[in-house]
Amino acid sequence: MPAKTYVRTIINGEHVDFLCEPRQSLLECLRDVIGLTGTKEGCNDGNCGACTVSMDGRIVTACLVLGVEAEGKEITTIEGIAKGSQLHPVQQAFLENAALQCGICTPGFIVSSVALLEKIPQPSEHQIRFWLANNLCRCTGYDKIVRAVQDAATKM
Repeated sequence: MPAKTYVRTIINGEHVDFLCEPRQSLLECLRDVIGLTGTKEGCNDGNCGACTVSMDGRIVTACLVLGVEAEGKEITTIEGIAKGSQLHPVQQAFLENAALQCGICTPGFIVSSVALLEKIPQPSEHQIRFWLANNLCRCTGYDKIVRAVQDAATKM
């Protein structure tokens, strides 16, 4: 068994310490070690965006980041988007606009959309589509997702 590395980080505003193997992805650490299963595994090669999280304010695909790279970083997963039982406006807009079906891609889309609206509060449709181009959906198509982001932008 390979030696494990001790990692100290902040996840969703809370200090978290965990042990992981140097080869383990952040996605594996979040889901299997820490127990935060909201971040989904889609392709496991960085192409689908289902595992998107925010790391120090930048969106990253957790399947391509090593767990040891979380050392000293601040990470926000889908579980950290809502404030208690109060949904974030993006989450509420996804529900109200039926911008989800199977749910595998939804956490990545929401994390990416929140990051977009923090950077560009009133994005154009083109900006939304460009920003979300790294997130793939096989069920809903993208029009409902774009409308949900536009709706959330007006409410924020």
